[in-house]
Amino acid sequence: MPGRPSPSRRTVLRGAALTPVAGTVLAACGPGDDEGALPATPTASVELGAPGEIAEGSPTLYRDQHVVVSRAGDGSLKAYSAVCTHAGCAIDKLEGKKLVCACHGSEFDATTGEVLRSPATVPLVALDVCEENGRIVAGPKP
Repeated sequence: MPGRPSPSRRTVLRGAALTPVAGTVLAACGPGDDEGALPATPTASVELGAPGEIAEGSPTLYRDQHVVVSRAGDGSLKAYSAVCTHAGCAIDKLEGKKLVCACHGSEFDATTGEVLRSPATVPLVALDVCEENGRIVAGPKP
């Protein structure tokens, strides 16, 4: 076009070099990021372990089943899905009573399911839990 200076070789190369990097950074949190997301709750009841594995006030994380179980002071059990409500990632880290999602850093109280740190804003999904034939069994609420 007349009157418009053409870009220098350096400008063109710099733009070309930055374009793939910017596209990669933006794609990292794009729509394809959740393709491996797990369902928020088990689709059926899962057998977890012996009731004696759960000490009062100390939650136990069953990584393979994506469930966390805790025992209250009165002996009752509570169970929650160990799938992050932010992006559906499996939570595989339990620090004391805190569950930590490695995907984006969300944290949850393992005894109540409540969010302790965002980006998650929704608590963990509560599960039915009981003792059957000497085993802890948890599953979706009816």
